[in-house]
Amino acid sequence: MEHLTPLLLFGLIGIALLFDLLNGLHDAANSIATVVSTRVLSPQVAVFWAAFFNFIAFLVFGQHVAATVGKGIISADIVDAQVIFGALMGAITWNLVTWGLGIPSSSSHALIGGLIGAGTSKAGISAIVWGGVGKTVAAIFLSPLVGMVLALVMVLITSWIFRRRTPATVDRIFRKGQLLSASLYSLGHGGNDAQKTMGIIAVLLYSQGLLHGEFHIPFWVVLSCQAAMGIGTLVGGWRIVHTMGSKITRLTPPQGFCAETGGAITLFLATIGGIPVSTTHTITGAIVGVGAARRMSAVRWSVASSIVIAWFVTLPAAATVGAGFYFLTKLF
Repeated sequence: MEHLTPLLLFGLIGIALLFDLLNGLHDAANSIATVVSTRVLSPQVAVFWAAFFNFIAFLVFGQHVAATVGKGIISADIVDAQVIFGALMGAITWNLVTWGLGIPSSSSHALIGGLIGAGTSKAGISAIVWGGVGKTVAAIFLSPLVGMVLALVMVLITSWIFRRRTPATVDRIFRKGQLLSASLYSLGHGGNDAQKTMGIIAVLLYSQGLLHGEFHIPFWVVLSCQAAMGIGTLVGGWRIVHTMGSKITRLTPPQGFCAETGGAITLFLATIGGIPVSTTHTITGAIVGVGAARRMSAVRWSVASSIVIAWFVTLPAAATVGAGFYFLTKLF
């Protein structure tokens, strides 16, 4: 396998970290939309809060998601610099398009789609590791459903516990509670999403003969990816924050707490299980769940349905762009 010059290798790692930064920027809304829309924190404070917990997520979780992305989507044997470049550019392009349009699509599935597109362009359909892809595709359906169910359960539990409290007391309690739930969701976001880029960089290093033995992530890669994710979150994606925080349904502090907690539990379970889920899908399902718990008409289903359409388009769209960039590299 052809080895890159140090300059090209650093450039490709830089593109991977750029994707991670854009992931944080694009998905900042997932961590802070509810806490901003309920006005528990100002947008400026919220992004610092989320970025901090994004960064320290590596202290809490293992690297199971990184392993899935690194060797469980396409065969690690066929990965080279061109495949990595195609995958990253497919994901970055789709992220920029959806960010510009204010559509909360999945950065995770954009990356998975880019990998599939670039990998199959090189080695055909045999490049796909069906077990890992099947697990990821299943998560497209399950993560928002689990987030919605858990958020509904949280609404029922909190409504029963605080049924005798005055609305003002409940509001005050959950304004403080949202600080906890937002931090948990940001931990889950940083733990699941940053690991995807770690997996990409690690498999690149293996392809260049710079890592050997059992699949593992060097510590400098872990710190770089968590830092890039945190910086991206600091920049924030305010158009998507608006979509997530107020267009789907109006949220109160108790509802924001339930949505974030339900979403955080979903992300924790997926990350521990090594499943690369979409934080966007998860929090959207949770927000729909708390809105529907109030009444079905409280959810703006037209907005929710347009988001769902973006979910289904993301993987094939990013795969197509990833394949295009892979073939572009073959011209040079």
